[in-house]
Formats: sequence, structure tokens, C-alpha cells
Amino acid sequence: MEHLFIDAITLLKQLIATPSFSKEEDKTATIIEQFLLDKNIPAQRYLNNVWALNKYFDSSKPTVVLNSHHDTVKPNPKYTKDPFTPIEENGKLYGLGSNDAGGCLVSLIATFVHFYNKENLSFNVVMAATAEEEITGKNGIEALLIYDKFLESLLNPDFKNNKDKWFAVVGEPTKMQLAIAEKGLMVLDVVANGRAGHAARNEGDNALYKAMQDIAWFSTYKYPKVSEWLGEVKQTVTVIETENKAHNVVPATCNFVVDLRLPDCYTHEEVMDIIRKNIQSDFKERSIRLRSSRIEVEHPLVQAGIKLGNKPYGSPTCSDKALMPFPALKCGPGDSARSHTADEFIIVNEIKDGIETYVKMLERMGKDF
Repeated sequence: MEHLFIDAITLLKQLIATPSFSKEEDKTATIIEQFLLDKNIPAQRYLNNVWALNKYFDSSKPTVVLNSHHDTVKPNPKYTKDPFTPIEENGKLYGLGSNDAGGCLVSLIATFVHFYNKENLSFNVVMAATAEEEITGKNGIEALLIYDKFLESLLNPDFKNNKDKWFAVVGEPTKMQLAIAEKGLMVLDVVANGRAGHAARNEGDNALYKAMQDIAWFSTYKYPKVSEWLGEVKQTVTVIETENKAHNVVPATCNFVVDLRLPDCYTHEEVMDIIRKNIQSDFKERSIRLRSSRIEVEHPLVQAGIKLGNKPYGSPTCSDKALMPFPALKCGPGDSARSHTADEFIIVNEIKDGIETYVKMLERMGKDF
């Protein structure tokens, strides 16, 4: 395991030193591709997504996808260190993307390398280092999973009808705990309509007041169903504005934005129906792509993690797990509280533990197939 750990740290330092903002990940994709090729692993690439299959891939066997992203957000303006200079200090490795999700990515790549040459595995392993996760872009994991050459490489022309044999580990910093469920995301653009008038006279129909009534509903309404792992629907008004800026004009329209986090007991459509029945404003959803997702706690992958002492939980945040058409477990080294912060870091030993835990988890899981 030591050589896997050393290689992972070396690769992570290369990735930190190479800017890879979302939609600009071409250089880090090249680094990852070359890393695998140097290991005599036939890596392939689509856009800024890099993937590889284990040497003895057998399309009749269950398949686990090891996935994490190599794009990053822009550096937090309060950085005191150079975000693109990997610095090791007191057991920590600093740098942009070190925690989110570089540590997870290199740990999964090391895990893939470990299993790559093994014969007689009871499962297949696919490594997918993907792009645009930070902006939920359409040219990341979502594009790869429908790419013809990717599907052809799986030697399974009926992949779309055999997704029950597929599952994934999505590398995000969870302290190696098991995020078996994840809330979906829906953003609504809402507009309250009134009639303009002069503020000094009793005229007009104030759209702002109408918006305030609806905002009060959003802030107090309790949806009746509660998820076992994800709890309640969480809806938060995050933006409000009117079209006029004059103090003496009654606004004819008032726009506001609602961020909704949906548990697995509600679909996006069900929530929108409830909202329509309870507010007077009009609204339009920006996107309904990010659905709530869940892998059952009885799944062999999850059970393997539990046997290693890790705990299942429901995550309030979204990841590429939401875009996968098969069950996925979010799990990885690092701490999500460090993500997108100034002087981002990962503890070096978290990566060593991540590799060891991933390997043991898959080995235990394989015994149940």
C-alpha cells in the first residue's frame, strides 16, 4: 500500500499545481491520463473526462465505478498561501482542490491501480475522473455515461437496460463516512405581480407585499412527509429584488429566488404541485436534473463499509451522485467543512486511510457477490 500512497501524494501535488477551474480542466485531464498510461493502463478520454477499465473486465459481472472530479472552484479571496503551490506542513497538504476533491480522486485512482491487474475478481472496476462537478455542468459524468465509445468499451451494448448490475463510489470528502442518500436540488425563480403606482397616494398593487406573503409561506410551511435518512424538505429564499429603485414608486413586480433541497420521499414535480396550491406568485424552475438519490443500506458495498466501522448517513449537499442512473455511495477522505475555504488542505494521513479503506471495502464487498 505504501507505493500507492506515495504515488497518490505525488499525483495530488501535480494536480494542485495545475489550475483546473470548471470547463478549464484540460491540463489536469492530461496529467491523470498520463499517470494511468505510465502504469501501462490504457486510459481513454472524452472531453475532459478520463476513464479506464480493469484489465480483466467482464461485462457479465457487476461493475463498480470509482468516480471523482478534478475541477475546482476559483480560489477563496482570503487565501494567505499560493493556492497553486502544494505545501506540506505539519502533516497537512495545502492547495486548491486538495480536499475537494483531490484527496478523494487520487485515493480512488490508487484503489483502481491496486485492482487493475487482479484476475478472478467477482466484480469489474471502472475509474472515471470527470469534469465540471463544481458547476453541475453537462460535460462531466453525465456526458461520459452516454458517450458511445465509453459504452462500447464496456462490451455491453445493452448497458442502458442492465444498470441493475452497476453501482458507484463517488469520492467527496465525508471523513470516509457513508453518505448513502443525498438531497436533490431545485431552484425556483419566482415573480409576484402587482400594479405600479405612486407611493404617496393610495394607488397601485404592491408586488413586494405579495412576495412577502409568499416568502412567509416558504419560511414556515412544513411538508408532511419526512425521509428516514434525509429528513424534511428544506426551502430557503436567497434573493429578492424589484425592478424599480425609486423610493416613491409602488413596484409592479417583485422577483425572488428559492433554493429547495428535496429528500427522497418527494419528487420535484410533487413539491412544485404543493407550491402552486399555496402561493399567489408565478414561478419557473431553473433545472430539475439534480434528483434525490439513495443506495440501500443493505447493498453489499454499504454493508462492507459498515463492517469496517463507518456509519451511513444522509447528506444535505449535492454531488455527481445525483446524475448517475444507478445506485451510488458518496464517501471519501477529507472534511467537507474545508471545501472552498481559504488555505484549503487535506491531512496527508487521510489519503493513506482513504486508500486502505476503499481497498478493504471493495474486497469485503466482493465476497458477497
